[in-house]
Amino acid sequence: MADLSLIRNFSIVAHIDHGKSTLADRILERTGVITERDMRAQFLDDMDLEREMGITIKANRATCPFHHDGRDYMLNLLDTPGHVDFHYEVSRALAACEGVLVLVDATQGVQAQTVANAHLAMESDLEMILVINKIDLPAAQPEDIALEAEQVLGLDASEAVFTSAKSGAGIEELLKAIVERIPPPKGDPEAPLRALIYDAKPDPHRGVISHTRVIDGGFRRGDYVDLMAVGRKFLVTEVGKFTPKLTPVESLGAGEVGYFFAGIKTLADVNIGDTVTHSTRPTQKALPGYQAPEQMVYCDFYPGIGTTTAALREAMEKLWLNDSSFTYTTVSSDALGIGFRCGFLGLLHMKIIQERLERENDVAVVQTAPTVTYEIELSDGEVKRIESPSEVPDMAQVAEIREPIVDVQMIIPADCVGTVMQLSMERRGKQKKSEYLSSTRVMLTYEMPLCEIIYDFYDKLKTCTRGYGTADYEVKEYRVEDMVKMDVLVNGVPVDALSVIVHRDKAAIRGRKLIGRLKKEIARHMFEIPLQAAVGSKIIARETIRAFRKDVTAKCYGGDVTRKRKLLEKQKEGKKRMKTVGNVAIPQEAFMSVLNPDDD
Repeated sequence: MADLSLIRNFSIVAHIDHGKSTLADRILERTGVITERDMRAQFLDDMDLEREMGITIKANRATCPFHHDGRDYMLNLLDTPGHVDFHYEVSRALAACEGVLVLVDATQGVQAQTVANAHLAMESDLEMILVINKIDLPAAQPEDIALEAEQVLGLDASEAVFTSAKSGAGIEELLKAIVERIPPPKGDPEAPLRALIYDAKPDPHRGVISHTRVIDGGFRRGDYVDLMAVGRKFLVTEVGKFTPKLTPVESLGAGEVGYFFAGIKTLADVNIGDTVTHSTRPTQKALPGYQAPEQMVYCDFYPGIGTTTAALREAMEKLWLNDSSFTYTTVSSDALGIGFRCGFLGLLHMKIIQERLERENDVAVVQTAPTVTYEIELSDGEVKRIESPSEVPDMAQVAEIREPIVDVQMIIPADCVGTVMQLSMERRGKQKKSEYLSSTRVMLTYEMPLCEIIYDFYDKLKTCTRGYGTADYEVKEYRVEDMVKMDVLVNGVPVDALSVIVHRDKAAIRGRKLIGRLKKEIARHMFEIPLQAAVGSKIIARETIRAFRKDVTAKCYGGDVTRKRKLLEKQKEGKKRMKTVGNVAIPQEAFMSVLNPDDD
């Protein structure tokens, strides 16, 4: 078993694009874990999509040896995602650490996600090292940014470590700071085994690989272990460490981070946050574990052209085994057939799942507009949580609708405060506080409905702030608001997939805009198509798609006018009959037009 005083478990947290993965690359290189020949950018990002989009989606880990002051240390590094949608990945990684490197870009300063992740680390009572990165850039202001971080995050600027992850400057000082300032793990090597499963991934040949942090005791290959939450016993077939390749070892002891295989077949058989203990000498007290990630955004996926429902179902099952943070259930729609209602952590998560479905499984997907979850209280006092407007019961039975409210933190240039305040007010935001971080940057905190920010709020914020604004949000509560369900009728038939829940004050404006966009998306047919938006039985907006008109009188050369009238009447009857039996083809773009709450 390793000496506890020589182990350091740490994580890197930062805003998206501040250089976490590049810094991890330099640490791996400096500690000799990877040779220069094997090195590639974003080494720990092993998913093609991560490398292509330049973002980290799954937290990754590596064990690095480091020699300092005549002693050989074991550094366990966890690289975390920076995007708000993968907040839960960060919280899981922090539970396996004693310290964090708070990484700040020397040109951009403290951003919204830096603040959110630093607060997570503070709540977990972890040792924090301030790292100012990208000091080699011409626009870098490392000392000023360190003072700004001290003001916003309360971290001592005089103890900041200045690095350039790109050139490798300051990496030696950073490794020394990790060894000297981050405390070794606490744990009792002699106590009964208690190990935390902080992540799990499927392996196509050996079942599930469980990523674990040992708190007390230790275990080795051939031990029988119990997963306490699942209540099942398994035989450990391999234990090992990430170097960053999977490297089998004899045993894992208290304070160490590694992995094990135990013949676990699917991710459904293991709970992330579960406690592992020995079957023969079990612990009496399980570890606290994690809150399950809560899906906040829902949308429906239907099979596209050339894809069957069975193929889409198989693709969903395969992907869920790899990422259990999204959920799916079967739904059916008159317009689109049988599909799946999926729950996601946010809009980027939704985009990544769709991309992975199409790319890894070769299926075509038709996606409906995303919605958030609402709480509905019925007249009899029953409270239901709904994930789609189509689930709303008859409004006569609904006593109240509660929508999710979030706290939004925005860090913006000082000269953009007016336009951002205007944008926030349009989205029903209420200002809570504003704080000047420096003479040029301001942090605004707003309370806002989640449904107002999931569509295009980030895009609008970037436009208002010339690309410099950043935002992070946290769900606070469900609150009663005057919300109504707005149905969309195409040719007199309600289309479930197009209905939306909106605030009553915005229903008429939103209805007119939505119907106007639908009119552009739906092609003309041989019969007239009325498009209507309705709240209950009241029509609040209407547009008509004109029919194609064939000139049936072209063959009449003069003669009695009654001949023309007769042909026109016959055409009118035919169109009337066609309208009652004809189906309106609604393209994918029409379903996505529900997305945009504003004008084009």
